[in-house]
Amino acid sequence: MIQSCSFTDTEQEALLRIAYDAIAHGVRNGIPGVIESANYTDRLRTISATFITLKIADALRGCIGTLEAVRPLIRDVHENAFAAAFRDPRFPPVAERELTGLQIGISVLSCPEPMAFGSEQDLLDQLRSGIDGLILEEGYHRSTFLPAVWESLPQPQAFFRQLKLKAGLSPDHWSDTLRVYRYHTEVIGGA
Repeated sequence: MIQSCSFTDTEQEALLRIAYDAIAHGVRNGIPGVIESANYTDRLRTISATFITLKIADALRGCIGTLEAVRPLIRDVHENAFAAAFRDPRFPPVAERELTGLQIGISVLSCPEPMAFGSEQDLLDQLRSGIDGLILEEGYHRSTFLPAVWESLPQPQAFFRQLKLKAGLSPDHWSDTLRVYRYHTEVIGGA
């Protein structure tokens, strides 16, 4: 489920243009280029965390982002768009011929909130399908699923089991040191 977006149409267009330009510049020059923050509103310069999802013909083509808000939104979009196109280890770099069919989705993350639970079932009962993004941490293991992943894993148990696998844990793993954080996203674009 896609959350409604509080960004104006102009702001959404600006963020999508930033992402596209970083990728196009990267295709032609091998680097994302430079972004001038003075050209954007204060809202687009707020410190934010984002994920950029790239698709071609509705098939995943790259997805990279940040979980902690450490740089301005426009800069985070710029850097993550370039990284999704050229540094996602699952895919070869985006080629120039792919630019016209590239679908770009920007997920702007809320601040992650720690969840309190006494058991795995207690955690599963608190999950909101289509709404919650999750971060799982266990020792040096860490993974996240954006809320959009609920579209392919709509059942909380399957969602959480796959999140554990993504972190390098067994799907049945459970311990008292497991930490889970919930976040929401505002989605811009069509990936």
